[in-house]
Amino acid sequence: MSYRTIDALDAKGKRVLLRADLNVPVKDGRITDRTRIERLCPTIAELAGDGARVIICSHFDRPKGKRVPEMSLKPLAEALSAALRRPVAWADDCIGPEAEAAVAKLQDGGVLLLENTRYHAGEEKNDPAMAAALAKLADAYVNDAFSAAHRAHASTEGVARLLPAYAGRLMEAELKALDAALGNPARPVVAIVGGAKVSTKLDLLGNLSKKVDVLVIGGAMANTFLAAQGKGMGRSLQEAELHDTARAILEEAKAANCEILLPSDLVVAEEFKPNPPTRTVGVDSVPEGSMALDVGPETEQAIEQRLRGASTLVWNGPLGAFETPPFDTATVAVAQVVASLTQSGALKSIGGGGDTVAALRHAGVAERMTYISTAGGAFLEWLEGKTLPGVAVLSAS
Repeated sequence: MSYRTIDALDAKGKRVLLRADLNVPVKDGRITDRTRIERLCPTIAELAGDGARVIICSHFDRPKGKRVPEMSLKPLAEALSAALRRPVAWADDCIGPEAEAAVAKLQDGGVLLLENTRYHAGEEKNDPAMAAALAKLADAYVNDAFSAAHRAHASTEGVARLLPAYAGRLMEAELKALDAALGNPARPVVAIVGGAKVSTKLDLLGNLSKKVDVLVIGGAMANTFLAAQGKGMGRSLQEAELHDTARAILEEAKAANCEILLPSDLVVAEEFKPNPPTRTVGVDSVPEGSMALDVGPETEQAIEQRLRGASTLVWNGPLGAFETPPFDTATVAVAQVVASLTQSGALKSIGGGGDTVAALRHAGVAERMTYISTAGGAFLEWLEGKTLPGVAVLSAS
């Protein structure tokens, strides 16, 4: 898909409404992860440097159309100002007289942050009146919030139909990375999909099995596939009601000439807690009272072998219960191999999804991958082959 970027925007003197995702994690009033702020800065700096009057809007949490003081974006103005090293003005609303007055005070190169778009019920309803009120503030619209692009809201889709609309640099980077992963990838392509439940990733598995050469299934969802093949899984987490679905996915992958790589050995324990006694067993030998909590070294080596023969990797979900040692072993080991292959230029690696980002950071390789998407639901829906409203509306056609 072709889409317009800010390369096509003559920004000087224009009021530019920039849709950001400032829904950052906050604990006890402090921002605990500034990644989204930092990744947004290049677009803001470029637009402001070109003489635009930059008007930033974003949602934060779920106030459900009401003013909830602890869900105000006001503290983000200071954080943005520090990251940008320039003043960021504040408006106590995102539409209406207060927002319009704040925009009117902006000078060329100025930056303004608007209050939480979700303080208005019209945001999530994609209300035309809300979209029109946002459009009234600006001459052009730039979307730099790929992580919110799967939602057809007033600030992500509605307003883009009323103004000349463009992709910001972060949106552009996400779309390029995803195109490299599945749109027009260098082959062979390996996908690693982990996580707890098959039920949450049915569409993902179905789409990937038609697009990749090797699909590695790990995490607790692998237990469901193994049980569906008649393996005794003891007390392992698995979804018995999805055995038929798992077998159907395996058949579809076979028909599409996609290799499904399931664990051949597992690390099991009788208790799910940090550092319990563990055993490594074959998938035919899981003890009745044990739970599979990570893939074993034989499986780890099989994954590494596929990676060494691959050109592209898409990673969504850890291989084991990585938050609880020692069940992070396989995820960390495979992540280190991925980072090494990426750094050598042998592999293009794209990862995304909340648990995946956390796992890759835990392994210390997040900065050594080709691209890490901070988007959760949008990244997943893209991999599922779905059209994202906030991206589709930027189409240049």
